[in-house]
Amino acid sequence: MAGPLSPSGNADAGDLPRALRRPRLHPALVFALLFTALFILHAPLLRLPYFWDEAGYYVPAARDLLLTGSLIPHSTASDAHPPLALAWLALWWKLSGYTPAVTRTAMLLVAAFALLAVFCLAREVSRLRVAVASTAVTALYPVFFAQSSMAHVDMAAAALSLWAMVFYVEQKRGRSVIIFCLAVLAKETAVVVPAAIGMWELLWWVLRRRGKGKDSRFAPGAARPAASCLLILAPILTLGAWYAYHFARTGYVFGNPEFFQYNVRATLHPMRIVLALAKRLWQITGYMNLFLLTAAAAMAMAFPPQREGPDGPPRGRIALHQQALFAVVIAAQVVFYSLVGGAPLARYLLTSLPLLVIICVSTIWRRMRQWPAIIGIVCAGFVLAWFINPPYPFTLEDNLAYRDYVLLHKRAAGLIAAHHAHERILTAWPATDELSHPYLGYTKIAVPVVPLDDFSAPQLLAAARDPSQFDLALVFSTKYEPPHDLFRSFPLWWRWQMRFFAYHHDLPPQAAAQVLGGRIIFRENRNGQWIALIAIERVENARLTQKVADGN
Repeated sequence: MAGPLSPSGNADAGDLPRALRRPRLHPALVFALLFTALFILHAPLLRLPYFWDEAGYYVPAARDLLLTGSLIPHSTASDAHPPLALAWLALWWKLSGYTPAVTRTAMLLVAAFALLAVFCLAREVSRLRVAVASTAVTALYPVFFAQSSMAHVDMAAAALSLWAMVFYVEQKRGRSVIIFCLAVLAKETAVVVPAAIGMWELLWWVLRRRGKGKDSRFAPGAARPAASCLLILAPILTLGAWYAYHFARTGYVFGNPEFFQYNVRATLHPMRIVLALAKRLWQITGYMNLFLLTAAAAMAMAFPPQREGPDGPPRGRIALHQQALFAVVIAAQVVFYSLVGGAPLARYLLTSLPLLVIICVSTIWRRMRQWPAIIGIVCAGFVLAWFINPPYPFTLEDNLAYRDYVLLHKRAAGLIAAHHAHERILTAWPATDELSHPYLGYTKIAVPVVPLDDFSAPQLLAAARDPSQFDLALVFSTKYEPPHDLFRSFPLWWRWQMRFFAYHHDLPPQAAAQVLGGRIIFRENRNGQWIALIAIERVENARLTQKVADGN
């Protein structure tokens, strides 16, 4: 961790005495305040059972590491994710016990560490006021807020990547390289950030050698080609060492074949790349009310810079070469995640989000007299987006919709465990894991399950052809479908979603019951999501016949 916050020496920051424009705040104090605020805000969420990818991979993999010491999970198929973030969870379980509250508190520490990096980075390139506002805006953004307590590796990778950028901006290259190497051990895709920065430096080195761009304010500081190559190659070699170990243990380099097919091979269709790029651009500019911030920054550009006092100098901007650095990282991640990643999840851009926030907040502060009110409106819009779902399908983990999902599934799982613990339950992932693995927090006993791909009509019809395989069916909404979808009148869009992003329509409970030949014995709805338990009539008739026979 860096020492007391230091000045960047940015010539655009104004001519005020350094002691006046850069008050010293110790990072430990800032970290304590950030963690306390996060803990208080997340207190109602800390005991929630694990959600979706948490339950499906990250928690089982970390639990395997805790119980066996193996870096390769055995209770779930390995996705080849590096083990650093999983080791962090296993360490806290070893010290404090295996509970969801310990897991989520450990992740809040990582989120606070990431926010401290946002604060330090913004402080380094701008002012204290911009740093405070940028940190608050980032913390309250729905995707960051929801991910702060979730057991995913993306927050750890973002925190380490942001700290590496702090050291890079402070011109502490050795520390930056080391932290980037740690970042790729948290998640392999973190390698994109140092590679983009290193190639950006090499590009300008080539231009300078040719006598071009010597006076450009967008150019990064002069760096030796060897230093740029080290920035690129050290994280790649670190990741390569992990992949070599993974291959030696499993026979696969990039994870199990299904994982590689879904996240790489199936994503390289040109039309899918275009659609994924459109999604990524929306996620980094407008998603979950982010448009409030970006639109305010765009409008601010129409105003001249405000002055520091009646006779003071104009407020300084972030140096153009630092803005260019941020833009390079954002563009690299947006393009990379348009090429790979089966599900276009917003959490993949957690490293880029704070960089955009810092630039936008700095622009608003520099040019708008009422900038605190504008930032307040942005923050209020973000908090509303915690609870109010957008008028289009979105990933449940991007706001508190994931809490609704977990509460619905925990209630249904409790009902099944109490009254149908020995009956075979037809359901889809991740409910198959929720019912069969008590350590995920949904049940106290394992319930036998019959797996189903999803709750689309073809899947349910196929299951109905052999009803002897299951006794009950647990059906649920696998995604949020808004009552007034903005894209409902664009059938071509939905065809693209089904073809390239595995989108499907879940049959509603009543229709599912008709297809399966059963009746609904439990149903609950919560903020646009639903879950239902269907008793199969064949089984009920057999029980009734048995009761009659026993009575005779």
